[in-house]
Amino acid sequence: MAGNSQRRGAIAKGRKKGAQVGTGGNRRKGLEGKGPTPRAVDRPYHKAHKAAQAAEKRAGKGPRKRAAGDAEWIIGRNSVVEALREDVPVNGIYVAEGAERDGRLREAFMLASEKGISLLEVTKVELDRLTGFNGHQGLAARIPAYEYAHADDLIDRAAETGEKALIVALDQVTDPRNLGAIVRSAAAFGAHGVVIPERRAAGMTAAAWKTSAGAAARIPVAQTVNLTRQLKAYQEAGCMVVGLDMEGDVTLPELGAPDGLADGPLVIVVGAEGGGLSRLVQETCDQIVSIPMANSVESLNAGVAASVVLYAVAEARS
Repeated sequence: MAGNSQRRGAIAKGRKKGAQVGTGGNRRKGLEGKGPTPRAVDRPYHKAHKAAQAAEKRAGKGPRKRAAGDAEWIIGRNSVVEALREDVPVNGIYVAEGAERDGRLREAFMLASEKGISLLEVTKVELDRLTGFNGHQGLAARIPAYEYAHADDLIDRAAETGEKALIVALDQVTDPRNLGAIVRSAAAFGAHGVVIPERRAAGMTAAAWKTSAGAAARIPVAQTVNLTRQLKAYQEAGCMVVGLDMEGDVTLPELGAPDGLADGPLVIVVGAEGGGLSRLVQETCDQIVSIPMANSVESLNAGVAASVVLYAVAEARS
């Protein structure tokens, strides 16, 4: 009946305030604030944070070297033996179980022992997997990733020795053997370093290491994001930037003449064989230098051209 408070269900049971049993207070915690939002510069994935890191690096506070990537493999008996002869840095020699012991394998073992390089015996299947290739002839060498210098450090290297800077820059050179040959010539004729672009250019791979005949361990190779911008930075540091091209307005004898261009701090820019210098790089150069040749020869290999000019500069400075 109406007004009968005694009937079943007429009075709702009261509920206690507070967190429910078993929640551990999670509902209350979910309502609590999480503090102020971090600044954009403090968030690793924000563009402001990346820009700050880049600024620190330009100011000399960041790392000055970059690794080329993962370690690489030199495969094949002849290639491994040649690499060991030329003092290419090797982390370890891997030989397949049951590989035929011929003269090249025995020489590889002897050189590795002399240089204190570890020898590891693995199954052929494992060596196939490690190298990603089944034509390794049962022998492979693992080399570490190359650590590139910072392009600005090459000027500092010349200043530390009290010498006029001599730097070789490569524009669109994509053959690692050409790169290795140029590094070898740069070391032989007293250059303070070699600069290469990060993209669309050969890097210090196993092939470049081998062609350099060990010179890559004695002269720094630097990478730059923008070659044109780096050349302008060298100009601001007092360097004359000369590019090599068949249509140059200065000949090699003029470059090496007394009180000529070679007498001061110098950057030599070498373009790719066939393609030559890119338009922006050519426009940035202070002078374009040509190498006199017989009419029957159209152009020189990039490595050969660099060697000829470096020799002329070394002769002029001596």
